[in-house]
Amino acid sequence: MDPQSVENLNQMLDHDSDIREKIKEQVNDFEKKTRVIIAILSKIHSTRSESIPSLVDSAQPALHSCRETIAVIASLVPPNQFWRWKDMYCNSLRTAVFAAALSEYLTQGTLISLQSTSDMLGMQEEWKDRVTLAAEDYLHGLITLVNELSRLAVNAVILGDFEQPLKISAFVKELFSGFSMLNLKNDTLRRRFDSLKYDMKKIEEVVYDVSLRKLVSKDPAPKLNVN
Repeated sequence: MDPQSVENLNQMLDHDSDIREKIKEQVNDFEKKTRVIIAILSKIHSTRSESIPSLVDSAQPALHSCRETIAVIASLVPPNQFWRWKDMYCNSLRTAVFAAALSEYLTQGTLISLQSTSDMLGMQEEWKDRVTLAAEDYLHGLITLVNELSRLAVNAVILGDFEQPLKISAFVKELFSGFSMLNLKNDTLRRRFDSLKYDMKKIEEVVYDVSLRKLVSKDPAPKLNVN
């Protein structure tokens, strides 16, 4: 290997290392913001239903601040290198998707769409070759949503809200039905989807218990509207 080739390779390595360090710095900031969001939203398990909308509102500034960090990451990733760098920030992005989906459900009772989530996180069309919300990351966020709702079904009953588990059950069944129609080839995503059956079973046990005790009048069975 001639000296010029070595020099060129070193420059390429240094350039990649510099990009990696700058992205890592932004990812650390992204993680901090998502931790704040989750810390706020986790309080739903000890908050009565009438106070949940205001709790969700208090998490929105932190969620919206993620746009700034995502924009900086987009400015750092070179053109046409989305897949090369996405693994550095995808976990934080999935957490942000989960937070957006949970907020939508708690305030509207509906499922947030991929496009609406992208808009909420400030994704720009011109970034699509550098930073974008992939379908895989969106679906991971929705699975985490179901995980959290299965906990909420139990804790809502403890707080005296016996209607919430029925609403959650109808919502999750519709969402599970949608997932069942997808051709999931990603192993990690497929395994996480399979785990939803345990969440559904947990929710159904809560619904059965409150129904058996006649704590609810009827199943509201809401439709899974997508916004």
